[in-house]
Amino acid sequence: MGKRDELIAKYADDLISKCGIQPDMDLLTKVTIGCGPSIYNADASTVAGSQPDELETVKNSFLMKKLGLADGPELMAAINSVIETYGKSERNKYRAVIYYMLTKHFGKESVYS
Repeated sequence: MGKRDELIAKYADDLISKCGIQPDMDLLTKVTIGCGPSIYNADASTVAGSQPDELETVKNSFLMKKLGLADGPELMAAINSVIETYGKSERNKYRAVIYYMLTKHFGKESVYS
């Protein structure tokens, strides 16, 4: 099992144990690959849920650019909802897990097909 496969397994475990979500492994794999090399960097692989700048980056770079969503208050509401589901006190909020949950939230799985 390669490093990426190990990370995908870790993300799946987080979705199951911390978020109560049974992941679609195919989609989770595609979202993880879409994150690129950032998944291998300790700082870039996580999202600081309490930092407004970080949440803006998720909104602008992922929701608007990658998923093609129009800007609006529902984007930040969705990000906050996902952070809440993951657990605000959870120290390591993995970017791939958050992106996966946002992709599912907005029904944008087709972006990865």
